[in-house]
Amino acid sequence: MSVRPIVLLGDPRLRMKGEPVDSFGKYLHELLDDLAETMRKAPGVGLAAPQLGEAVRACTIEVEGQLHELVNPRIVRTDGDDRDLEGCLSIPGYVAYVTRRERVWVVAQNRRGRKVKVAGSGTLGRALQHELDHLDGKLYIDYLDSMDDLIEAGADDEEEVEGRPARARTAVG
Repeated sequence: MSVRPIVLLGDPRLRMKGEPVDSFGKYLHELLDDLAETMRKAPGVGLAAPQLGEAVRACTIEVEGQLHELVNPRIVRTDGDDRDLEGCLSIPGYVAYVTRRERVWVVAQNRRGRKVKVAGSGTLGRALQHELDHLDGKLYIDYLDSMDDLIEAGADDEEEVEGRPARARTAVG
């Protein structure tokens, strides 16, 4: 398990579409371990394989102490809309308001290839959508009307954005 460099905006690997995983051996296990370790060190709540320069459909998400390792994930159902601040470890220092689905249901495989289901709302729901977007080469900034919609995160500890302290935001992945 090792902390690896996170691919940043401008690097073409960030826009890679993840290929389906069909081998659930050592390579995948090491990648999932590296994703979790790198995500925690960043710190963030999610990290997708393309963010480590790996074009495979795998990601990790950790919310409220629960680690989700998702391989070949897909959203099978959604409900409602939710607009909230979102950031990304590949675009450090910035956040923006993004509208996503309020609740999502995801089907994936675990590191051993077994089927898993995850339902999430709030931070988990947003992180699921954010990380699955990464697997398709999509970034949260793609939802913005303009790059002018980006807000510098933590520019001033006292700054508030719609009632939320600037430092109270977490980068997703």
